[in-house]
Amino acid sequence: MNKLNELSITEAAQKLQAGEITAVDLVRACVAEIEREKPVGKCDRLNAYLEVFTDVEEQARLSDERRALSPTKGKESPLLGIPLAIKDNILMEGRKVSAASKILEGYVATYDATVIKKLKAAGAIFLGRTNMDEFALGGSTENSAFGPTRNPHDETRVAGGTSGGSAAAVAAHMALGALGSDTGGSVRNPASFCGVVGLKPTYGAVSRSGLIAAVSSFDQIGPLTKTVADAELLFNTIRGHDPLDSTSVREETYHKRNATKKIAVPKILNASRELFDVEGVGKKFKETGRMLVERGYKFIPDIDLPSLEPALAAYYIINFAEVSSNLARFDGVRYGLSLKGNSLLDDYAKSRGEGFGPEVRRRIMLGTYVLSAGYYDAYYAKAVAAREQLRREYEKAFEDVDVILTPTMPTSAWTIGEKSDPLSMYLADAFTVPANLTGNPAISIPVKRERNELPIGMQLTAAHGDEAALFTVGKDIEVVE
Repeated sequence: MNKLNELSITEAAQKLQAGEITAVDLVRACVAEIEREKPVGKCDRLNAYLEVFTDVEEQARLSDERRALSPTKGKESPLLGIPLAIKDNILMEGRKVSAASKILEGYVATYDATVIKKLKAAGAIFLGRTNMDEFALGGSTENSAFGPTRNPHDETRVAGGTSGGSAAAVAAHMALGALGSDTGGSVRNPASFCGVVGLKPTYGAVSRSGLIAAVSSFDQIGPLTKTVADAELLFNTIRGHDPLDSTSVREETYHKRNATKKIAVPKILNASRELFDVEGVGKKFKETGRMLVERGYKFIPDIDLPSLEPALAAYYIINFAEVSSNLARFDGVRYGLSLKGNSLLDDYAKSRGEGFGPEVRRRIMLGTYVLSAGYYDAYYAKAVAAREQLRREYEKAFEDVDVILTPTMPTSAWTIGEKSDPLSMYLADAFTVPANLTGNPAISIPVKRERNELPIGMQLTAAHGDEAALFTVGKDIEVVE
């Protein structure tokens, strides 16, 4: 039998229900893996965790007691006793939350995010908070104020970002599952690089209350797991309308769709081969397509989505603008790092200059620029119009197909420090940002690889509210694996 920490959530839930193992057993197995070969001053060898909670065994003991007292032995709560990792921008009452930034170092959350409330009600155990790109701005978890997270499959490479710590923790069996947040691929990117499943739900399907905002109109909390079934379980636990989040939607907002087993491939994919590794990613993409055809799916090649071409530029203009606005609250006065200067303006400059890292400062400056009086119409207004056009094109496409298939990332994980030019890292988001622009749900599924190959993920995007299609097709891709 696999080590307990190597079980999927569904496998562990079955064993807990059968009384074969306890939550304490699971937690101890995860903590043992976290502490294996860890360097001095770090929680684990990969720098996946920023903090491992000291009360995890107590949480597990209480979970076991709850199960023992349950007439059904917890059958109605499959997450009861399951150890999860939580990205460091999701609030947990009484625990530190820093968004991997020095400006929030030591800050303690005063309330639970809605997703945390739901997981607590389901009986999940919180192992700790995971590393990330500072304020969820980046694509590799190299922008953390506390050092980069390393890829479990090759520790010289990045884990992806911005939820790199969560993805690495799951891939390295330091947790059975995790939560991340996805702004432009921040769940799907590290899922692809680390060889796990990563889901970005429909915008509004999961409450953002208690998520530290980066780009409010893009951000969405989503699960990182070992299997599609686990992602489905976590999603169904945390989803739902929340009056604390004005952007959340009710489940009945989108009508249920009938599956047609039709998969589309965007036309631009063939025209933009220079964007991705044809030999590696391209080969896996073709193999995945052939095997899905063998499973009865019909492919619609070269579906025309003309607004995909300017999508990346539109995404980053809106990203910079909203970052500039959202991070204005971190001023060194109300909370977080506060450094004193010779004047109030000097206080702001010192606190923000030393508290924010270079990528955050870059985006704040660019966002202020595109929102300025002379450039708002030239940049921001055009980006918003391009976003709306892309959304309409996706709506029309999903009238005829169930999902759109693309690679998740153009390459496998790059080496730490390789992409020193920020533009080259921005370009790597080409396949993931459209789903954030349009609000559609998307999932990254790891595909079959040889022992010496780095993980590669394939991305499925579906119509608004149709996560069911992602899970159905995703499970067929898993069969390929």
